[in-house]
Amino acid sequence: MSYFAQLADLMVQVMLPLSLLVGAGALWTRFFPGTDVEQMRSSLNRLVMYLFYPCILFAVASSTPLSLELLSVPLLVGIGSLASGALLYVLLYRLPLWPQLTDQTRAALMLGGMFGNTFNIGAPVLVFFFGAEALRYAVFNDMLMTMPLVWTLGVWIATRLGSRDGDASRPAVLRVMLAMPPIWAFLAGFACQQLGLSYEPLVKATQFIGQATIPVILFVLGMTIPWRNLVPRGEVLASAAVKLLLTPLVVWLVAPLVYPRMGEAQYAAIVEGTTPAMMTALLLADRFKLDSAAAALLIGWTTILFWLTLPLIMALGWIQR
Repeated sequence: MSYFAQLADLMVQVMLPLSLLVGAGALWTRFFPGTDVEQMRSSLNRLVMYLFYPCILFAVASSTPLSLELLSVPLLVGIGSLASGALLYVLLYRLPLWPQLTDQTRAALMLGGMFGNTFNIGAPVLVFFFGAEALRYAVFNDMLMTMPLVWTLGVWIATRLGSRDGDASRPAVLRVMLAMPPIWAFLAGFACQQLGLSYEPLVKATQFIGQATIPVILFVLGMTIPWRNLVPRGEVLASAAVKLLLTPLVVWLVAPLVYPRMGEAQYAAIVEGTTPAMMTALLLADRFKLDSAAAALLIGWTTILFWLTLPLIMALGWIQR
């Protein structure tokens, strides 16, 4: 298939539905002006966290055998995220590029520039390139790389580099992670798979329920992006460039060094590296009193620019089917 034919298919099969969902969230208050946006966002996020997302994690974990190839995805994406974080630290904290920025803004941009929306946006793109079974790459990357790093290194960045509240505001990270239903759903599914206890009707039922995860979160993403305030600030665009271009570049460069025979999993890791900033960056900014407006701007700009950088990365041949 030629590049332009593949791009046209990507536009119709992935970008169009994702854009419609984000657009629906953005326009919701225009058609329903009485909507309490914060309450609606909170309720939908809670529904995803406690029902939809745990179901899809259980379904995938209980039906996916663990392999070294599968583990290469969180490994490579983690390397790309850490490399991006290192560069962002130098740009935001060590170089005199934006001296007027507060530490709260720097930390918010660093978090957003490190961690991508590897499930809610990454999963549909993976399925497009590699088929329905590729969903497992997004699930295992989220559980084995994104979530552990966000709630350890990410919390450290928020509290040590950005927060000025001192030790009193630092949560018990292990307690926070153990209170998350997705963790337990993934572990339960993984245990069922390892012990040979997977029950196919239950897997299909949880997979059916979990299909709502991505549409709901993308709708919430549309409500979250500050569309009227998307001004092109230099520090935000620089962080966006690091997230959208440097992360996949690092994965693309490192992958053949670690895995000389590049396979589907390694190319899936490159796809995961291309994704825009994750919405958890805004959650961390709110929780630790960072610059929530800067985090929202970065999420908005990376989401918009993703529709341009992904075709560019495809044209460069970094992703192969």
